[in-house]
Amino acid sequence: MNVVDVAEPKLARAVPKLEARGLYKQFYRGSSRMDALYDVNLVIQPGEFVAVLGASGCGKTTLLRIIDGLEQATGGELLIDGNASRGTGVDRGFVFQQDNLLPWRNVLRNVMFGLELQRRPRAETKAQAMQYIDMVGLSGFEKHYPHELSGGMRQRVNLARAFTISPDVLLMDEPFAALDAQTREVMQTELLRIWRQAAGGRTVVFVTHQIDEAIFLADRIVVMTARPGRIKEVIDVPFPRPRDLHIKRTAEFGEIYDSIWKTIEQEVRVSMGMSTS
Repeated sequence: MNVVDVAEPKLARAVPKLEARGLYKQFYRGSSRMDALYDVNLVIQPGEFVAVLGASGCGKTTLLRIIDGLEQATGGELLIDGNASRGTGVDRGFVFQQDNLLPWRNVLRNVMFGLELQRRPRAETKAQAMQYIDMVGLSGFEKHYPHELSGGMRQRVNLARAFTISPDVLLMDEPFAALDAQTREVMQTELLRIWRQAAGGRTVVFVTHQIDEAIFLADRIVVMTARPGRIKEVIDVPFPRPRDLHIKRTAEFGEIYDSIWKTIEQEVRVSMGMSTS
């Protein structure tokens, strides 16, 4: 009897949501050149929450802006769903350090703003905005203006506005940096709650200087070198989801924190012009 070898079927590999291949970015001022990023290679899967840590000036925000299409890389390639990025798009939302709310618009109209730019039907726009206002815990504040809200409430409006446009990728540049420590921790738990509730589990790239924030929020942490920014290490976060703030008080959390600080300390010293010996 002849034996016929049947090859195992090859499993289709998931297409990454984001992939950076050899990205570099240079800025010029007159004849002076500054290298912001150099040979950045990174793969982010659909639905992942990735935090980016690094010393000030290492290119974290520049990387976010390239992903969003606000900046063009000098070289290398950025792929979104396997296709070369061609600038900005409604598939990506950006949350900046400052809330950037329009002071002449109330909460509802601020949250509706992105959908209005897309010329979506008004009834659909209002219904979707109300859904996310409720999701961020601001029902009843729809008619309030930004100056009538606390810093944490304004950032909730900012999150609602970003989620309302239903981006596949949410890019966040230190969105809680201006908040006090207690409000910041509350906003971290709120972000995870909203992220879980948002349909499909959006891909998030979150820039922060806070190691504990990165560990608490992320599936993986990308540590960058001092400028020019490169990927120094990618760290898997072992904590299962859902998470609450008590994990920050555990010994395992402290050990991971110390390990990441040792990884990043030398880069911080380099960025400050200090000795690394």
